[in-house]
Amino acid sequence: MTAPRLWVPKRVLITRSAAEQPFASQLIGRAERAGVEDIRLLPNDRLVGLRGESERETYALAKSTLAVVVAPPSALKPQPIPPSADWRIDLAKGCPAHCQYCYLAGSLGGPPVTRVYANLDDVLAGIPSHLGRGTVTTGTDERGGEGTTFELSCYTDPLGLEHLTGSLAEAITRAGRGDWGHDLQLRFTTKFDAVEPLLGLAHGGRTRVRCSVNADTVSDRFEGGTARLPRRLDALRLMALAGYPVGLTIAPIMPVDDWRAAYGRLLDDVAAALHDVPDVDLSVELITHRFTPSSKQTLLDWYPRTRLEMDEDLRTQKRSKFGGVKHVYPREVMRELRTWFEAEIPARLPGARILYWT
Repeated sequence: MTAPRLWVPKRVLITRSAAEQPFASQLIGRAERAGVEDIRLLPNDRLVGLRGESERETYALAKSTLAVVVAPPSALKPQPIPPSADWRIDLAKGCPAHCQYCYLAGSLGGPPVTRVYANLDDVLAGIPSHLGRGTVTTGTDERGGEGTTFELSCYTDPLGLEHLTGSLAEAITRAGRGDWGHDLQLRFTTKFDAVEPLLGLAHGGRTRVRCSVNADTVSDRFEGGTARLPRRLDALRLMALAGYPVGLTIAPIMPVDDWRAAYGRLLDDVAAALHDVPDVDLSVELITHRFTPSSKQTLLDWYPRTRLEMDEDLRTQKRSKFGGVKHVYPREVMRELRTWFEAEIPARLPGARILYWT
């Protein structure tokens, strides 16, 4: 394989509190080795200089910035994250990719700067107190064998930042050597391919690496700044050969033109990538495209020429228990998509476990 695609921010901002953390020196050193020339130690904990004269300029400034901060107290308590895992652990918040359907658009306030947390020990400290607790995998018939699960990629793509942080390898290593016991599993999903630093870790099978994939017609058009799909599958193969449990996050599923053929090619490419991996442990998560009114507006500000379909007239409203609105595909479209995937995955990827559909 050729060298992986690595994100190099134009500048790194380090807040005063973050600079006082032991992990900060490692983050600074990694940024310097990556070739970042503009590394600034801030006089306080305020991030400044992230807004431009337009939404597009603000987006460009934020997306080229890495902020090293201290995770606030609200980010230190693991939160339930169904249907993926029992709990969410945030190593960072924000992502360097440019996906035109970005699900973070509706959940990140302010400019989309990527924040990594310098107080890593504090971030991981919530794991022991939550072992044996949870409703998604802990004690369930369907997924109880995974133990208590902790999702590391709810608000970020940790592999896309790993060359600048090292926090993912640290978490994998601690789980692998049993720092938190043996009945748990870390999990993360990624659109990047720089897996080499993770291959030799003593992971103990306690981290599931999932590759975020889509039909080529979706991936090529809407997933800017990421590793190309064939490279992601090559990386997935390497992780499986290294003994990691692996997975596919097929998301966001869209009924694009000739979608059956497009998603069929995807499943066949996965099968080819893993065909000779012994005892591969493969899971599949199926997530359809949806958007909210606020995320639609944010995405249109970021990508004013996008061709992403976000037509409310073609969707059905789905309301949360708190009154929020999501626009999802109509029931008949969802049924058609789900029926196809639930038939074709066992046929083309025998042994793969479908974890959920949403």
